[in-house]
Amino acid sequence: MKYIKVIFTLMLAIGLMNLANAQKNQPSPPATASGTIGDASVEIKYHAPSARGRTIMGDLVPYGDVWRTGANNATTITFGSDVNVEGQSLAAGTYSMFTIPGENEWTIIFNKVVEQWGAFNYDEAEDVLRVTADASSTDEFVETFKIDVVSDGVTIAWENTMVKFNVK
Repeated sequence: MKYIKVIFTLMLAIGLMNLANAQKNQPSPPATASGTIGDASVEIKYHAPSARGRTIMGDLVPYGDVWRTGANNATTITFGSDVNVEGQSLAAGTYSMFTIPGENEWTIIFNKVVEQWGAFNYDEAEDVLRVTADASSTDEFVETFKIDVVSDGVTIAWENTMVKFNVK
């Protein structure tokens, strides 16, 4: 009986170590961007895929289609107080954040349904706000998808593309 307990404990420990390593080595690991814009705290939770030699914008991420803005779960954004996004009011709270990428302009979407996998069940009727933001080229190639909270807004960058939407 003593040996069975030892073997069971060892098997459990090995299984837990494998699970921990699998989570660390995800192809699109979880990431968080946070900061303060004016008086508002901002936190964005997303999964960060890498390009890995693929063509991203206009191919893996098609132009004109709703995108979850990252990988796996839909990206979420939380504002600690009411804000203006590209000049339009948005109440404090947590939203899923989708985008519709374009070559020169992206639509940024804030949606009421927070718990979503990808954009598969995205429902435009649940949108709280849609704004547009200009897309530009990056100075350097961005291998891993990245979202940042900056002093006056939020930036999204991947491959050779960067989009910034203003928040006040």
